[in-house]
Amino acid sequence: KGKCPEDGWDESTIELFLHELAIMDSNNFLGNCGVGEREGRVVSGLVARRHYRLIHGIGRSGDISAVQPKAAGSSLLNKLTNSVVLDVIKLAGVRTVTSCFVVPMATGMSLTLCFLTLRHKRPKAKYIIWPRIDQKSCFKSMITAGFEPVVIENVLEGDELRTDLEAVETKIKALGAENILCVHSTTSCFAPRVPDRLEELAVICANYDIPHIVNNAYGVQSSKCMHLIQQGARVGRIDAFVQSLDKNFMVPVGGAIIAGFNESFIQEISKMYPGRASASPSLDVLITLLSLGTSGYKKLLKERKEMFSYLSSELKKLADNHNERLLDTPHNPISLAMSLKNLNETNDAAVTQLGSMLFTRQVSGARVVPCGSVQTVNNYTFKGFMSHANDYPCAYLNAASAIGIKKQDVDVFLKRLDKCLKTFRKEAKQEKSINEISDSNSATEQLED
Repeated sequence: KGKCPEDGWDESTIELFLHELAIMDSNNFLGNCGVGEREGRVVSGLVARRHYRLIHGIGRSGDISAVQPKAAGSSLLNKLTNSVVLDVIKLAGVRTVTSCFVVPMATGMSLTLCFLTLRHKRPKAKYIIWPRIDQKSCFKSMITAGFEPVVIENVLEGDELRTDLEAVETKIKALGAENILCVHSTTSCFAPRVPDRLEELAVICANYDIPHIVNNAYGVQSSKCMHLIQQGARVGRIDAFVQSLDKNFMVPVGGAIIAGFNESFIQEISKMYPGRASASPSLDVLITLLSLGTSGYKKLLKERKEMFSYLSSELKKLADNHNERLLDTPHNPISLAMSLKNLNETNDAAVTQLGSMLFTRQVSGARVVPCGSVQTVNNYTFKGFMSHANDYPCAYLNAASAIGIKKQDVDVFLKRLDKCLKTFRKEAKQEKSINEISDSNSATEQLED
């Protein structure tokens, strides 16, 4: 049926299935005589076994989704993977999605492929409207495709950084809709930035007849992000949305899913990919989804949501204990931020030092964001880089509840963070005492004089 099974398969069943696919490829035929330049020859048995002897990759030279006659098994693997992934995207919340395909590139390059496909539809366009998010790959995806990003600064609402819809529309009018390739919006992001106002942006795109590409990097695991995409497509225009395989399905880095609501446009994107492609990302995600089944994946999504609530409540307690606060970002369903005002006031370098301390204590993924850092990316200078704004009011620390996180991860992180912050407080007290003694000695000397 081309759908993800409800109950996951055991490993031996999956391996049997993959071996059956592999013997359909010509390089595994007993009497095969290959006289071409690409015959699926692999010199290392270890490499062959690592890939289950599915060596031909996917697609043909002109289309990544095309069937390769001498690689029937690999072609079937490709078709099945795309079908199963489409089923899971629907299960995750985007019910009306019509087409998708797995591409062996991470999110940034997959976005570039979408922009290059739109170039043929809008040859005059040279600008991409981009509500700011301080993440290099999505910015470089537009530069690599040869377009000029038009950065729309976010607006501060309470602690949250949100889409400036008025600025988007003003810029569209100023540049002219025909000169704009697309609006490039974002769902999953680091707090205090929150997902873009997708519904409103989709309506603006529909009104001005401008394509809309969504960076949904790690949004499949969030029902809120997927709901925003579904609603945006319902009330306005979303041409394609791109998500990472590793972040959403816990497989090695190197693949993404390009999905959309217009099958012909998604096929156009797949045909834009030059040459054949590696089957590894497709193989990894198919194995993973067959082992989980829909029930297993739904369980992971449920656990992630529960861990987000737990992380939020525990991080708030820790923040209160250190005279800091958990920033109020209710529209961000994955990432949290805790202020580091006291740390920042103590010492300019203390914020970045905290990040180093956490990393050396084997805490990965937590980001510390100091005030006022400047970064130049492809000749564009971002003030307050990493904070998604020129002058966010305070320094802060990020932590995220992503798919696969366990209670133990949260508890160990909080314990180590608490210890690091106590170290800073202790050092600050010692420094204050030394200064007071120094001032006292100085005053005594003056009296004696």
